[in-house]
Amino acid sequence: MTCDDLKSGEKRLIPKPTCRFKDAFQQYPDLLKSIIRVGILKPTPIQSQAWPIILQGIDLIVVAQTGTGKTLSYLMPGFIHLDSQPISREQRNGPGMLVLTPTRELALHVEAECSKYSYKGLKSICIYGGRNRNGQIEDISKGVDIIIATPGRLNDLQMNNSVNLRSITYLVIDEADKMLDMEFEPQIRKILLDVRPDRQTVMTSATWPDTVRQLALSYLKDPMIVYV
Repeated sequence: MTCDDLKSGEKRLIPKPTCRFKDAFQQYPDLLKSIIRVGILKPTPIQSQAWPIILQGIDLIVVAQTGTGKTLSYLMPGFIHLDSQPISREQRNGPGMLVLTPTRELALHVEAECSKYSYKGLKSICIYGGRNRNGQIEDISKGVDIIIATPGRLNDLQMNNSVNLRSITYLVIDEADKMLDMEFEPQIRKILLDVRPDRQTVMTSATWPDTVRQLALSYLKDPMIVYV
């Protein structure tokens, strides 16, 4: 595994990997409890390097195959990010975290992980095409903290003003290479026009071609990158 700082100019110190859950989350006992409850023993290499970077508020690119534990590498810090925002969830008037995924299967997998490690009552919702649109709109209107979505359906709800993305402060672009292969780039660009520029962004990809690099440079600020 290698890690690099893509910030131009003077490079920052890359945080040391955390080899135990306790090292990463000792200030968050509720999160440690849910990890113990689920019964995983130690972080994967990607998690141990990604957590200290994301918890410092730095944008991150993760280049790793499926099955390396990348979902938890962005979800756990996302939970902490949402819970530590200065504006309370009631006042935020919209979700705080958005995970964009290329397929319904991946969206459902991320949603399952969200539920498994439930933290501080954060509510998540899964939005994808081929499911009842009105039901999804109704679920959003009841109030939600985390939206996990495929770009096509989310873009559709956004164009109809059925979802507010201006409250998003933590954005994940999951499997970016696959999204570009599926030609979702126009929808992603439209979605990101509504997401606040002062957000924190994490992008994952199994490969690192020029197209993904361009997308990363357009939407991440001075990111670090972890290759597994």
